[in-house]
Amino acid sequence: MFAATTSRIALQARATLAQRFYATGGTANTLLYVEHKDGQIGGATLNALTAANQLGGSVTALIAGDAPESVVKQVSKLTGISKILTAKDAAYANALPEDIAPLLVATQAKYGFTHLFTGHTAVGKNIFPRAAALMDVAAVSDITGIEGDDTFVRPIYAGNAIATVKSNDKIKIVTVRGTAFEAAASTNEANVEEEAAPSADKPSLTQWVGEEIVKSDRPDLNTAKRVISGGRGMKNGANFTLLYDLADKMGAAVDAGFVDNSLQVGQTGKIVAPELYVAVGISGAIQHLAGMKDSKTIVAINKDADAPIFQVADYGLVEDLFKAIPELTEKIDK
Repeated sequence: MFAATTSRIALQARATLAQRFYATGGTANTLLYVEHKDGQIGGATLNALTAANQLGGSVTALIAGDAPESVVKQVSKLTGISKILTAKDAAYANALPEDIAPLLVATQAKYGFTHLFTGHTAVGKNIFPRAAALMDVAAVSDITGIEGDDTFVRPIYAGNAIATVKSNDKIKIVTVRGTAFEAAASTNEANVEEEAAPSADKPSLTQWVGEEIVKSDRPDLNTAKRVISGGRGMKNGANFTLLYDLADKMGAAVDAGFVDNSLQVGQTGKIVAPELYVAVGISGAIQHLAGMKDSKTIVAINKDADAPIFQVADYGLVEDLFKAIPELTEKIDK
């Protein structure tokens, strides 16, 4: 698998995940797997569509589910979609990789797609490597740029290095980092051809039992325009009330390092790129920077003037957070 992919690695002191633009002059024939839940398109799908359109050529959307009609209507209005393939079956209701991967293989075999794209989400990371294995090709994951129809840019070593990888496989299986590409726009008109996707094996290797979803009244970290993040300097979870009070004033989401993974930013948590990212009591370890370095404006508050977070911050305040945060919250009130 690795023999099919060659890498040229450019080490950088601070990796800047700059977006690359490239068009192949219409040679690509791309299949976009549409992630969706509760009748709504997954946000990363819109970013993956933008990336797919940079290849040039046509982009066909594949929508699988037990009741995909509302998603089909939404996708039909997206800019850059030339056709929609719909796979309506109860087996696809929960996007189990054991069922979706064979569907991708069958669809590619019928239509001869050169590229398969989706978002680099938990769903995409679950399905696409399996599909790549079934096709006996290498998967190219978490891309942040496109240099050609066979050459892609992706971060490695928690974003401290950037690899440019070239795939020699005839079929490119690609997952896209959502924060590296703008979301695709939609129109008011739907003039996209729709047809049924080909039938595929449903191995029934696994059974959907259920899911437990963490619900919060606060903005979702993936889509919030403002994020306030607290680190070990907060000392304990109870002190996060300081950040919650500030977040309520700012309309921000809160990354709480003392709670479950759904509220954490970093290499093993969420990858975000809000307009404003406020890092409070965070030292700036590379694992955390990997999840937020694409933020438009970074503000750091830390009493340690030598903390690495100040090297990536646009604005920094050297101050005890337990003094600075209440003062900041009070001033916002005024």
